[in-house]
Amino acid sequence: MNKSIFLCILLLTAMCTQLASQTTSEKTEIEAEVRKLDSLHAAAVLSGDLKEMDKYWTPDFMVTNPFNEIDRANRIRTGALTYASFQRICEAVKIHDNTAILMGKEIVVPKGSSIDAGKTINRRYTNIWMKISGLWRLVARHANVICD
Repeated sequence: MNKSIFLCILLLTAMCTQLASQTTSEKTEIEAEVRKLDSLHAAAVLSGDLKEMDKYWTPDFMVTNPFNEIDRANRIRTGALTYASFQRICEAVKIHDNTAILMGKEIVVPKGSSIDAGKTINRRYTNIWMKISGLWRLVARHANVICD
């Protein structure tokens, strides 16, 4: 093998390795950022702070909620669903360009006049975040109760 071809192959290999590690590094940074936002969103849901929740939701945010309804978080927005406890445990994150998919479990205790107030509810969730105009926003969500 000619020395210049060998050097070109070596250089290309080094460049590809560097690009791959940058991609992994970027994905790691994105994952940390989106996990943090997902936790902040859960805290806003627990506190019932609609102004804070609206920072994370897109205007067309949709959810398949644990009551088998597709809505725009109407139960949260109207105060029909409030929580004494809301724990979100992210178990998996998948990053695709400007989209992050987070999956895991939630342990919640509704309060007040909410359905199942005072009961501990275990459920699975999927949150879909997208980077829009430089900001990560929650565009869609699915949550379902884990049956005993």
